[in-house]
Amino acid sequence: MDLRKLKKLIDLVEESGIAEIEVTEGEEKVRITRVTQNTQVMYAPSPMQHYAMPQAAPAAAAVEAAAPASSLPEGTVVKSPMVGTFYRAASPGAKPFAEVGQSVSAGDTLCIIEAMKLLNEIEAETSGVIKAILVENGTPVEYGEPLFIIG
Repeated sequence: MDLRKLKKLIDLVEESGIAEIEVTEGEEKVRITRVTQNTQVMYAPSPMQHYAMPQAAPAAAAVEAAAPASSLPEGTVVKSPMVGTFYRAASPGAKPFAEVGQSVSAGDTLCIIEAMKLLNEIEAETSGVIKAILVENGTPVEYGEPLFIIG
């Protein structure tokens, strides 16, 4: 698409008062959006929001976050290999993959992290007993964030 056509499209958007226009010409696609001071940005909910499971009360999360790291049990820390949403079970009504006190072997599934609409199983790196689950079900996790402690 040449520069003259783009200029005409921009002028059309400004003159008409429309907020957005999208034009496709063969393989080329152009979207022009007009933003004004009075425009409110609306965010659509995540498509997988229906998958979210009930979360603990915010007060419980605040207490957990305030706990010093030294109060955590000793053992191997399983960290998140990606950014995403942490789920303890395969579906909202299903039994969690892992519980505190449960024995696990290397390769056992501990949880699922949803990233970019893909469900990724996170496996135990070592065998042992789960000493702690450090993340609440259905919450976002960052890369390298501790998820479990296996002792």
